[in-house]
Amino acid sequence: MRSYKAYCIRRILTALLCSVLAGGVMTPPSGYSEEIGAMEALSAAISEHLVCYPVEVMRFKNQKFTVTPKALCLGMVYRIPDPRPFWVTPDGPGPNASIILDFLKKAEAEGLDPKNYEVDKIAALFTVREPRMLAELDTLLTFNLIKYIHNVSKGQIKPYYAETEMFVPADEVDFKPVTTMAKVLGTQDLAGYLASLPPAHAHYTHLKKALLTYRAIEKNGGWLSIPPGKIIRPGDDDDRLPSVIRRLSATGDLVPAVPLDNHYSPLLRQSIVRFQDRHGLAADGNVGPNTLAAMNVSVGARIQQIIINMTRWRWQAPDLGKKYILVNIANFDLKAFEDGQEVFQFPVIVGKYNHQTPIFSDRIRYISFNPYWNIPPNIAANEELPRLRKNPHHLMNRHVRLFSNWSDNAREIDSRFVDWKNVSPAKMRQYKLRQDSGPWNALGRIKFDFPNEYDVYLHDTPSHNLFSRTQRDFSHGCIRVSDPEKLAAFVLQGQAEDWPPEKISSHIKGKKQVFIRVAEPVPVHITYQTSWVDKGGLICFNNDIYDRDKSLRRAIFNQ
Repeated sequence: MRSYKAYCIRRILTALLCSVLAGGVMTPPSGYSEEIGAMEALSAAISEHLVCYPVEVMRFKNQKFTVTPKALCLGMVYRIPDPRPFWVTPDGPGPNASIILDFLKKAEAEGLDPKNYEVDKIAALFTVREPRMLAELDTLLTFNLIKYIHNVSKGQIKPYYAETEMFVPADEVDFKPVTTMAKVLGTQDLAGYLASLPPAHAHYTHLKKALLTYRAIEKNGGWLSIPPGKIIRPGDDDDRLPSVIRRLSATGDLVPAVPLDNHYSPLLRQSIVRFQDRHGLAADGNVGPNTLAAMNVSVGARIQQIIINMTRWRWQAPDLGKKYILVNIANFDLKAFEDGQEVFQFPVIVGKYNHQTPIFSDRIRYISFNPYWNIPPNIAANEELPRLRKNPHHLMNRHVRLFSNWSDNAREIDSRFVDWKNVSPAKMRQYKLRQDSGPWNALGRIKFDFPNEYDVYLHDTPSHNLFSRTQRDFSHGCIRVSDPEKLAAFVLQGQAEDWPPEKISSHIKGKKQVFIRVAEPVPVHITYQTSWVDKGGLICFNNDIYDRDKSLRRAIFNQ
């Protein structure tokens, strides 16, 4: 069996398409010429053109790959032994053939490469009338249409494979060619159907518009790099400032009336701060190494970054919900949405590089006020045990209680009298460590629970000073929220029982652990977007904190 890396998209998608056998025979659309002789010649040409060969089928199930060798072929899509064309007649390509070619040509608007759909080869065959060439045209249209439908609605397979460990999709990625082809062949409006395939939410469509904007900037020449040097501060004079001003002008960051000279004016500072805000930098107005590095990223690289993030959105759930929460790991923020409008936004803390927050979607089902924290076994073994060996009072000082095991009837142990130097990491994982609720608790005063396989959730934190940092990757994978009371009010809005802010505050001050079931669980989407458009319409970029863009750039652009 060949290596995964040796797979080419064409063979994978051909195999997927061939799996339509499981769904039975398909019938080509009506309305074509019934001239028997010409149609028989075309049918015979298709039979000769279709060649079976062994392939490996990659099937997505439960967010993992399985490989099933099968002897399949594109010809199985057509009726055997008497195949009929889907898109052409003996007189040439039909109207749906032109629609398909038009969408394949415009794939660039979705961040896809038209060359991957053989548009030049297909277009060259549109004028032929010889049966063998028409048969090739029909099968090319079928194969590339299926590939396009998959890529624009589910995301490309090759990039998904490149990032499968680092980016687990929130939506089911299982692709059903049987159902897809049945819809295609049965639709009365093929153009409308194809136009409906990409994500329709604003997070995707705004990136699509931003892609057009940056391609226009590229067409106009982009921008030149700015030489390195000392930090440029407001009031300074520097020979590089005209280059900085031109760079800001290229992307619309320059406020009006800034003179093109060597002086750093107050108006120019407004432009610098705007640029820094858009690029996740400390908005101090100083043109230092980080700001210069962001300015010197080429327009081509920014275009690729936008395409990478459009690709990610196609892997996410297409319907985000009427009311939902969106966490962007790369921008360290949380946004709440209702009826398509952003209700509020605030900073969050996400996982460290070695404890990366995973990507997935779920629903907030419970809210816990004054929660306990059951310390995960790995944290207990890797972090708590070394501290206990130095200080037997470590757990007591942090209001952490020690239990003999994780069962309900476990015996509580006084951690001060355990010989921690003789406790192995394996034994430490068997103990249950529970931190009492209170201002010291690592979960803070509120926890938002959406049971998931990663044991990741949203919660408060006693360390609110960390929210003032620009880069906020400090956790073990969970998401710490800066305004838990506002989030709780949003989640509990619409409950049969009213939850005004003073009631939420009262539960917190009561110090008693209270569980609240959310009557209508609220969707939460944890994403990794290094490029997005904010509610003001500004295209924003941030650092690739987990180095995930690199793997996708290699997969999509062969870099």
